[in-house]
Amino acid sequence: MTLDKLPVGGSGIITSVGGEGALRCRLLDMGLIPRTTVAVHKIAPLGDPIELFLRGYTLTLRRDDAAVIQIDEIKGDK
Repeated sequence: MTLDKLPVGGSGIITSVGGEGALRCRLLDMGLIPRTTVAVHKIAPLGDPIELFLRGYTLTLRRDDAAVIQIDEIKGDK
């Protein structure tokens, strides 16, 4: 599953970060690295961007960027 498909209140563990070049480097620099737990707090009214919580801080990410991040959803966390 990709991060952009995770519902509000859901959480998961990042398994891989896709993308190429500057996009991938930017995502990794923001702390979106494998084995990191991430939770979706909010989604903007029109569906983009999404607000995430990871590593003790809040991060807003475009849905297109979230689509290149693979996660394993943590069940029963809604």
